[in-house]
Amino acid sequence: MTEKLLTIDGLTKAYPGVVANDKVSFGIDAGEVHALLGENGAGKSTLVKMIYGLVRPDAGNMTLMGNAFSPPEPRVARAAGVAMVFQHFSLFEALTVAENITLGMENPPKHRELSARITKVSHDYGLPLDPERLVGELSAGERQRVEIIRCLLQDPKLLIMDEPTSVLTPQEVEVLFHTLRQLSSEGTAILYISHKLDEIRDICDSATVLRHGVVVDTCNPREKSARELAEMMVGSALHEPLRDAQAFGDVVLELKGLSVPSATQFGTSLKSVNMTVRAGEILGIGGVAGNGQDELLAAMSGETPSADTTVTFDGNGIGTLGPNERRALGILAAPEERLGHAAAPDMSLTENALLTAAFRENLVKNGFVDWASTRTFAKRVIKEFDVRTPGTRTAARALSGGNLQKFVIGREVLQTPRVLVVNQPTWGVDASAAAQIRQSLMDLAASGAAVVVISQDLDELMEVSDNFCALNEGHLTRPHPAKGLTVEEIGLMLGGMEEQEAANA
Repeated sequence: MTEKLLTIDGLTKAYPGVVANDKVSFGIDAGEVHALLGENGAGKSTLVKMIYGLVRPDAGNMTLMGNAFSPPEPRVARAAGVAMVFQHFSLFEALTVAENITLGMENPPKHRELSARITKVSHDYGLPLDPERLVGELSAGERQRVEIIRCLLQDPKLLIMDEPTSVLTPQEVEVLFHTLRQLSSEGTAILYISHKLDEIRDICDSATVLRHGVVVDTCNPREKSARELAEMMVGSALHEPLRDAQAFGDVVLELKGLSVPSATQFGTSLKSVNMTVRAGEILGIGGVAGNGQDELLAAMSGETPSADTTVTFDGNGIGTLGPNERRALGILAAPEERLGHAAAPDMSLTENALLTAAFRENLVKNGFVDWASTRTFAKRVIKEFDVRTPGTRTAARALSGGNLQKFVIGREVLQTPRVLVVNQPTWGVDASAAAQIRQSLMDLAASGAAVVVISQDLDELMEVSDNFCALNEGHLTRPHPAKGLTVEEIGLMLGGMEEQEAANA
């Protein structure tokens, strides 16, 4: 047997109230694409943070290329040949590609030399980049290229990728997979984390499955179905979201010629958006990242005000009302950025429950917070949405991304909104939790609420939506019944071709 590139032996890490990793052991060969699978909170993030030097293990050992490996910080891990592409990009929009890459280097070369290296490496691996372009002008897929090229300039022996396709179009996923296969053929090992199980089956050679911090199985993912992989992760049969057909009620929320300038230099302005959503309807809105999704949610939630009559609720103009006034009416929202926008990182789950539910759950009485009722509501969210956490006092930032997402969605759903607008409801969430969240949205619509789901996951939108629109450069297409839509039709809508054809007709 050849020696493993990376060997993990008995790694253990515990936090107050939870053992994140319990005697985890496995190995990765040079050139192998190895999947790390598990539910949200299974311990995947903690494990890769130990490999990358962000977290120190309590027990256990690692060896890298035959040598003892225990990085006290990421700088040491990078020097040893380990690189990591994080789920959330760490880029400055006002700086160029080259300037951003310089910030991540210990001893950066001169600008001209670095620009030449960026151009060469990016073209060699099929991820072409212009080193002089501002990051703020790049698409989400191009921004990910910056993160990957930043890693490849280090000539890594092991590349860790955390949810690398969550913001990519299907075409960009194919480009990324071509690059990963090229790296693999050159001997670079890749540790790949994703909740998109069909992608795991496509790109990965082997998989280690974690459950509650323990390795419970290993397999060749190509020999398993996506459903089998999901059931290995959760340890039980997977729930399939179900929804009975129903008639819609009256129009609840309507946008009429809504035009809103972007709040930032690198955002996307909304241009004459028209939209209606009825009681009992789920309206799905698709689009490649950066085409106005955040701006659209802000316009509906009240974070971005507009002319009074451009947004109506039950026929009454509400464009000038703010978020709290709209929440009082029953218009609730869950934005894409869960940590910092949907939840305050350093506040407890109890405090985060209060932030959006104070009025609708009657948590403030005579000017004083009813903390007992607030804790009860937070506990209800945790229980009904299976949020894995030691308790309500836990800070939001201490939760895994998927568990925080379940808390954010559950907090809004349990307030029985009349309108719920959600952006990327299952981003970074495992298959079981995604099914639960989708079912909760369907149940909410079945109860008579109007639901708007903004997502880059087309499979998700086709599963839950009654009608489908697409956002392209701030324009919203007319709605189509989701049932029966072909991939070609969706592609035309996402690319803005349908609107161009209509304008030319």
